[in-house]
Amino acid sequence: MGLSELARQLGNVSNGCKILGYSGDSFYRRKQLYETGDEEALKEISRKKPNLKHRIDPELETKGVHLAFE
Repeated sequence: MGLSELARQLGNVSNGCKILGYSGDSFYRRKQLYETGDEEALKEISRKKPNLKHRIDPELETKGVHLAFE
């Protein structure tokens, strides 16, 4: 919502995105979600589940952390 308001005040979405550190693509995806599903749709973005298939075995992870601290 803040980026939409900033873009409206500046009259330029690109400048608003640069100021707040968003990509234009992210802005337009979120804008579309907001227009179709209101604030509840935006809340779902922040609830993404972690992708566990890219994780290594917990035992290897623990050994790697231990080695890093040594």
